[in-house]
Amino acid sequence: MPLPPAPTKRAALLSPDAHDAPARSLHGRGGRRSSDRHADETRSSGPQPLELFDTRPGEGSGAVEAPVLPSLKAPPPVAPVTRSNEERRPATAAKEAASPAKGKRGKPIGPTKLFVLDTNVLLHDPMCLFRFEEHDIFLPMIVLEELDGHKKGTTEVARNGRQASRTLDALAAAQGADIGKGLKLDTTGHREAGGKLFFQTDPLDYSLPTSLPQGKADNQILGVVHALREFYAKDDPGRARQEVVLVSKDINMRVKARALGLAADDYQNDKTLEDGDLLYSGALALPADFWTRQSKPIESWQSGSNTFYRVSGPLVPNLYINQFVYFEAPGEPSMYARVTEIRDKTAVLKTLKDYGSIKNAVWGVNTRNREQNFAMNLLMDPEVDLVTLTGTAGTGKTLMALASGLTQVLDDRRYTEIIMTRATVSVGEDIGFLPGTEEEKMGPWMGALDDNLEFLAKGDGGGAGEWGRAATNELIRSRIKIKSMNFMRGRTFLNKYVIIDEAQNLTPKQMKTLVTRAGPGTKIICMGNLAQIDTPYLTEGSSGLTFAVDKFKGWPHSGHITLARGERSRLADFASEVL
Repeated sequence: MPLPPAPTKRAALLSPDAHDAPARSLHGRGGRRSSDRHADETRSSGPQPLELFDTRPGEGSGAVEAPVLPSLKAPPPVAPVTRSNEERRPATAAKEAASPAKGKRGKPIGPTKLFVLDTNVLLHDPMCLFRFEEHDIFLPMIVLEELDGHKKGTTEVARNGRQASRTLDALAAAQGADIGKGLKLDTTGHREAGGKLFFQTDPLDYSLPTSLPQGKADNQILGVVHALREFYAKDDPGRARQEVVLVSKDINMRVKARALGLAADDYQNDKTLEDGDLLYSGALALPADFWTRQSKPIESWQSGSNTFYRVSGPLVPNLYINQFVYFEAPGEPSMYARVTEIRDKTAVLKTLKDYGSIKNAVWGVNTRNREQNFAMNLLMDPEVDLVTLTGTAGTGKTLMALASGLTQVLDDRRYTEIIMTRATVSVGEDIGFLPGTEEEKMGPWMGALDDNLEFLAKGDGGGAGEWGRAATNELIRSRIKIKSMNFMRGRTFLNKYVIIDEAQNLTPKQMKTLVTRAGPGTKIICMGNLAQIDTPYLTEGSSGLTFAVDKFKGWPHSGHITLARGERSRLADFASEVL
């Protein structure tokens, strides 16, 4: 592109200080001084730069006003967007919102879509209406009928149904709301939602194969999607084209939609991670040239029995607080440390206590591998309020949590008692109601507790210390309370050591309910195996344990470690790999 010609007129109007204005940095301290007035005049009269945000009054995110039915008047065509038209899935619609610091929404990357929601999406996440950014949402009338049928009861589905109904009522009751033209989704304070909500106000003409019963609700929703797709696929000079996509949690529903040639997608916003392999592991191996090339200079100092290192380099921006780092190389001494501070471009590493040594045994338990030692350092640290442990069967999660809990309750008197709970989700057929009190009903679910207490009560050859040798099973049992998750609402735990076992079977909402029970001086340990999820409709990406690990990473008072190697037996270790 050729450069524009040099100016030949009106040069005398420039002040002497403004001749070197182009050489000045716009971000420097002297960017706007004597040349401010001239810059403002040039900006008003010269060519205008491309605006990144829509500043026209009366428009939010530039979404297309999609008509509900063919009988409604179509809006004027919109100017085409010149950026990439790559399709965005519902999973990423809420995660790519514009920066709130700008105070304005960014323009959409591609053309807006019309998402037709199935009933199960509203029952799964009552806030799903605000998760699609600038895209529009359409609710068939049969969805409202099904939503009304699920509002009674005390189950999670019934509560979500009532919440979704209240959300729809708030949108319809907003000032200036017009159902015929669509309800703006940002009228209730959710500024990240820039689209509109449309209801089926008139009957639609559609034809489905005779093999699909017309009276079934799923088939009626498919018919609505088919009619809308045909309507928005036609060329009309007064209406912009718009892709119609069905969003459903029902796999068979999506299969039938694709068999009919309709676009269908799963509701992805409930997933914390798309792939379980992307889960934060809590440990990082330092490269072989870390000490020689990647971190110079290095400061070190001694404080008690710990050594601290202040390092810098390209690895520092990828570190998190309380993340473990280790250096293992043949012929060189190994180093195991935890990140305790990150400031600017430097990080402080603190060496760990070796709980694999006999003199550092915790209630007679010694760690057997690197990851177990990392986990025990988190469990024994009073400054870490939340510890999450993941790993396959037999990695020692429950045993280490109980051993550190008994030591800090009976020996150190740091906590008053241990509270243990778990999700009561059976592997196979349910055996029915259980008799007795709350703890007696929870007894069959606490087989892991009994097995580990039997091992810990022996003291592992008498190496558990004076309290461990003198304590009986009754004394240990008196400090361990077994509670049901059903009665946790409204409780507050003060100076308790809370163990949440089998946390992979919890939903994110249940995990939030349990973690928010913590009062002053309480430590919570969440542990589970993400490969053994028994709760229906939960996956590795949407589990409450994954949710907690991802949201708490980097917080100074939380830590996570993924246990890699099983230590139960050679049979259990081999079975977890091949079965």
